[in-house]
Amino acid sequence: MSTKPQSSSGLEGIIATRSAICEVDEDNCELYYYGYSIKDLAENSSFEEVAYLLLHGKLPNKKRLESFKKKLLNERNIPEKALDVIKRLPRDTDPMDVLKIAVGDLQTMDPDASLNSNEANMRKAIRLIAKIPTVITTHYHFIHGNIVVKPHKELSFASNFLYMLNGKIPDDYESEVLDKSLILYAEHELNASTFAARIVASTLSDMHSAVIAAIAALKGPLHGGANERAMEMILKIERPERAEEWVRNALLRKRRIMGFGHRVYKKEDPRSPIIKKLSKGLSERRGERRWFDISQIVEKVMNTEKGLHANLDFYSSSAYYLLDIPILLYTPIFVVSRVTGWVAHIMEQYKDNRLIRPRAEYIGPAKREYIPLEDRS
Repeated sequence: MSTKPQSSSGLEGIIATRSAICEVDEDNCELYYYGYSIKDLAENSSFEEVAYLLLHGKLPNKKRLESFKKKLLNERNIPEKALDVIKRLPRDTDPMDVLKIAVGDLQTMDPDASLNSNEANMRKAIRLIAKIPTVITTHYHFIHGNIVVKPHKELSFASNFLYMLNGKIPDDYESEVLDKSLILYAEHELNASTFAARIVASTLSDMHSAVIAAIAALKGPLHGGANERAMEMILKIERPERAEEWVRNALLRKRRIMGFGHRVYKKEDPRSPIIKKLSKGLSERRGERRWFDISQIVEKVMNTEKGLHANLDFYSSSAYYLLDIPILLYTPIFVVSRVTGWVAHIMEQYKDNRLIRPRAEYIGPAKREYIPLEDRS
């Protein structure tokens, strides 16, 4: 006798696969990458160390880290042919669509494109991690008529991104804020984009195709874009003294306040206090507390009225704004970080692959007798 598969709207609560990469402990509000607490990683590691951890399953020693950093640095430039493709895109092309196109284009130029060994995929992963920031900043400068800032030959991953975007070497604290935020965004188990990547990988399609699928999933407003909407809201509020009334009125009108609640964490997002502290520190250094103060008031009202806690996206919005990152690029920066988790999952899928093919609970009409066309009324 066959057993009906369990069904759940949005697959909520369904265990879809096994993975060694990330543990989301929703009961204790903790997050671990390969067994390491996100708090320890954000406090003590660099983004490059965490990227190495996600790709290799262990933290690097000094020699391996330096070698890994060198590989990333050597792959930062993008081919001239890829630059030409980006230049020819309409100026109003969504940056996430630019990324999909660019990743597909880079696949055609990758020397390992037709290979699917672990070694080849590791090389492809490093190229994607290194080149995606360059794609984002290059496109941004193209559409604004700016001189394109080429990758720096010595700066760290986070510092280089800010340098390519703003044309100046950032100070250490600014680099640290972006670096830590990239660590926090790097991986989060079977979120929609990661699951999309694993589904494509399970067909034994190539890594670039799986990453394109992930980018497409992240483009959707129910997955990415929350920090963009949160910052737009904070700018509309404009002043701390307006914040409480603004949020209460928005709630009365049933408007959604972005950056609060989480599909998995029912209490506090363990990443939120870390980014909140960084946002506060940056606002104090910049002498511009307005956006942080508004955020705190919004958070208090949401917690009091709805019992909802700020998630990672909420305070990252004001942190990115203070780093002079255009709001349009907040979700592409999500890609800069999360691609490390995506490629880790893609390679894990390849190692123990089984085609992902879930079932659907049928809710259509009962069995019906077929009526020939000439007999239908």
